[in-house]
Amino acid sequence: MRVIIVEDELHNYRLLKGMVEKLRPDWNIVEWLESVKSTVAWLENNPAPDLIFMDIQLTDGISFSIFDSVQVDSMVIFTTAYDEYALQAFQVNSIDYLLKPVKLEKLEQAIGKFEHLAGPRKDDSNLKPDYHELLEAITQGEKKYRKRFLISGATSFFKLNVEDIAWFYTESRMTTANTFTNKQYPIDFTMEKLEEQLDPDVFFRVNRSVIVHINAVRKFESHFGGKLILRLIPPFDEPITISRLKATEFKEWIGL
Repeated sequence: MRVIIVEDELHNYRLLKGMVEKLRPDWNIVEWLESVKSTVAWLENNPAPDLIFMDIQLTDGISFSIFDSVQVDSMVIFTTAYDEYALQAFQVNSIDYLLKPVKLEKLEQAIGKFEHLAGPRKDDSNLKPDYHELLEAITQGEKKYRKRFLISGATSFFKLNVEDIAWFYTESRMTTANTFTNKQYPIDFTMEKLEEQLDPDVFFRVNRSVIVHINAVRKFESHFGGKLILRLIPPFDEPITISRLKATEFKEWIGL
């Protein structure tokens, strides 16, 4: 496995290099680069590495400008000290990132995800992130919401658009996305993480177990104690109860 590290601080480079060598001693760290300019030149004149660890803020600019100057065919794990909006953008685009100072367990998780996705994802242009969108989110502080999920099939991966999901349901720590065509896919996210990443104008968490798309709401009925019973499209297996405390918030969300 050929790896390069793009990092403008020697201390951070040595720290990251040491942790990578500890976790994957058979990997070959072929180059250390410190700037946008040197990274572009190296990528233009060398075979693409399998993986790039890339700091966002380099000595001569934001590293995303690298992608404007040269085609990057490698997968990238970013290292960053940016704020919550940047992190939200990384999550939206399903990009691995490491928050400085880098911790060994987080690095191991990111490497594991890379190894899991590298083969099928590497050649799929539909799954490549929009680095311009990331840059815009960082520079303008605009919160972005998730647009798609990467779904693992029996022999391949495919993307599931958020707009196609009618509801999310969790049971026994397993979260499932149910589409408007009534297909189910496992999603490796907690309900709390989904709440952070889904557009609140479109999705609402009606109780501890269910998050619904507004277009999946067929009707709701009054229930005793100020509760509501929710009916969905496609139909849910059992009645969905919305508590009295959530009922007012739900009605406001639905537009009443």
